[in-house]
Parts: sequence; structure tokens; C-alpha cells
Amino acid sequence: STTEKPILLNNIADAEAFISAAEVAVIGFFQDPRSPEAEQFRLAAGQIPEVPFGLSSSAAVLSHYGASANTVALFRRVDSDRRDLDMNNRDVDAKKLTRFVRMNELRLVTEYDPVTAIGVMQSSLEFNLLLITDKMSPKHPERMRKFRAAAELYKGKILFILLDSNLKSNERVVSYFQLKKSQLPALAIFHTPDDEHDVLTPDEISIERVQDFCNRFLQ
Repeated sequence: STTEKPILLNNIADAEAFISAAEVAVIGFFQDPRSPEAEQFRLAAGQIPEVPFGLSSSAAVLSHYGASANTVALFRRVDSDRRDLDMNNRDVDAKKLTRFVRMNELRLVTEYDPVTAIGVMQSSLEFNLLLITDKMSPKHPERMRKFRAAAELYKGKILFILLDSNLKSNERVVSYFQLKKSQLPALAIFHTPDDEHDVLTPDEISIERVQDFCNRFLQ
């Protein structure tokens, strides 16, 4: 195949380097790299260009990750979590595999939508910070740059989420925090075990403001 995806991972060092180089990485563990399951894995890899896919049929690599043959594992840096999908089930095809990746690909900043919502709810992180903002705003790229820089500081502690206020499907979340469109952009922090939350409507988003808001809530 002329495509670079998936990358072949021949040993444990290759696999470890592959996982640590990305926010989200997917590895297919296949005893037979030409099996029908591996072919479905290749198809899915082609459909998600922004996520790196690796494939290993090395017994040492499978053993190191405690993976049985025909297993796909998704590794997330944001909460050091791993999600597995068993491809021995004949129902699992490229379409289901693509959905599995889309549902679970949490990043430093995850954009909230009906598909990523599932991964957000299943995250091992108990604190979520939402930036509720209009993605069409000319100020959006700069806001995102600052929000993302702040996310780096709370990796493994707080899940940073972007919520586009233009999407109809997000209206329920905005109203949950009792926010009006005129008050946006807003920051909303949420502790999932007890629903405790706090809202901030700053004039502008800055790294320091995000830090101060997070630290106060964590304390």
C-alpha cells in the first residue's frame, strides 16, 4: 500500500514512541496483518486522517500491552486513559471502528458534540472546564490559543471542553448554566461526582484568568 497509514510498529520501543508523540493514538494488535479485521482497521485509518493509526503483529508488543489478537486500543494523553475494542466480534467493521475512535478521542481541548459527549461522560477526570463561545467570532482563534495554553497546565486534572454556542444541540448545556447569549464567552467549571459548578463571564479570556478560576474552584 502506498499510504502511510497505519504505521507498522515492530517492537515495544516503536509502540511507546508512537503513543507518546500524539494526543490521541490508535493501535491495532493483529496476529495476521492481512486478516479481514486488519483490512477493516486500514479502512478506518483512512477515514480519520488527523488521528495516527499504528499496527503491530509483534508477539512482544501484544504481550507488553496485554492485548489479545484483533484488538484495537485507543490511547489518550489528556487523562492517561486507554479504551479497547474487540474486533473478533464479526459485527465490528470500519464504520463501527470509526465511531469508536470519534467517541473516545478526548484531546487537551475537546469540542463538545453528541458523539464526543459519550467520551466526555466516560472520562476518568472528575473536573470539566467549558469554554462556551461563538466559534464564528473573529476573536475565536485567539481565545482558543489561550484556552489551549491553559489546558496544558491542567493535563490529567481537568478536561477542557469547547462548546460552540451556535449549535442548537448545545442550547441545553448553555441554559443549564443559566447563561444568556449576551453573557458569552463564558467559562463554566463542573465537578461531575456531585454536580457542583461555577460560572465566570470574563470580558476576555486570558491564561491567567482561566488559571485563577480553576485554582479557586479546585481549592
